[in-house]
Amino acid sequence: MTPKTYISGLGSSIPTTEVKNDFFLDHKFLHENGSSFDQENEIIISKFNSITGISARRYASDNKKASDLAFEAAQAAIEDANMDKESLDYIIVAHNFGDLRPGSTQGDILPNLASRVKQSLGIKNSNCVAYDLLFGCPGWLQGVIHADAFIRGGLASKVLIIGAETLSRVVDHTDRDSMIFADGAGACILECNTEHPKRGILASATKTFANEEADYLFSGTGHNPEDTTEGYIKMNGRKIYEFALNKVPSAMKAAFEKSGENIEDLKKIFIHQANEKMDEAIVKRFFRLYKKQVPQGIMPMNIHELGNSSVATIPTLMDMVINQNYNGHEVERGDLIMLASVGAGMSINAVIYRF
Repeated sequence: MTPKTYISGLGSSIPTTEVKNDFFLDHKFLHENGSSFDQENEIIISKFNSITGISARRYASDNKKASDLAFEAAQAAIEDANMDKESLDYIIVAHNFGDLRPGSTQGDILPNLASRVKQSLGIKNSNCVAYDLLFGCPGWLQGVIHADAFIRGGLASKVLIIGAETLSRVVDHTDRDSMIFADGAGACILECNTEHPKRGILASATKTFANEEADYLFSGTGHNPEDTTEGYIKMNGRKIYEFALNKVPSAMKAAFEKSGENIEDLKKIFIHQANEKMDEAIVKRFFRLYKKQVPQGIMPMNIHELGNSSVATIPTLMDMVINQNYNGHEVERGDLIMLASVGAGMSINAVIYRF
């Protein structure tokens, strides 16, 4: 039996600054044309909470950049894997905006974040190749897919994959969507599993829809006409919601069909923490493709307290569930799980994994 690629370590870096929804009560929310909303902020925030499920999020402290969070998550994953950091063949860092200074939307990506993490880890091995991956919110999971291909192809034996972001520094605070985004980092170590060949990645699938959909998420200017800042994260929420519900379930099914596993055996789905109602609808439609109801407790979520940290959501959630028994969720050896994400591009990916 061909050995599979498995996760030997997980780690995360969750900023300590908690920002609850009432933080936005005094904000001046504006329409895209710069006009004010008729509704009071209490109503706007209440509707936001009921749709997204977000009641709090985490922001990085001013002295921390995305690469700092990435380094902390990497350290935790290396420790969890109980491995020699010098044995790493690749370090892959997924992000979207690079290192951002507070008050600036201009990302710093020279040198790349992966090289900064390697330097912070003190790795001397020049054969450890460090590169960044820009792939929207599915970036960390795409890094996992890259690493799996490297390992299966004999190009690597151990790979560190990190997702890190400080989205709080690229939000337009007059935009209601600014309440969605958060900061954080998550990481994993992927290795070739020679001892337990049934454990590891069974299948994966990736799709990119870039015809009409490419600009659903983009960088733009603020809603306030007097704000000439460029580089704010902007999105067409309605289009994204419709796209996700129409395209993500079938992409998840494509990955699952490749695995040859029985849908009845699927124990957990770790889905990108984008929007509670959207995620619930995606999973419901995925099981509907198999004419099944959604099993109780199959989808752990931490968006309620951590918000949407883009590339960091899945590895952070996995670390919390697998290493901390988050909200009573647990994954046992031999369990079949799925990882799935959707984001800017628009791209979708999914991985089927035997724990």
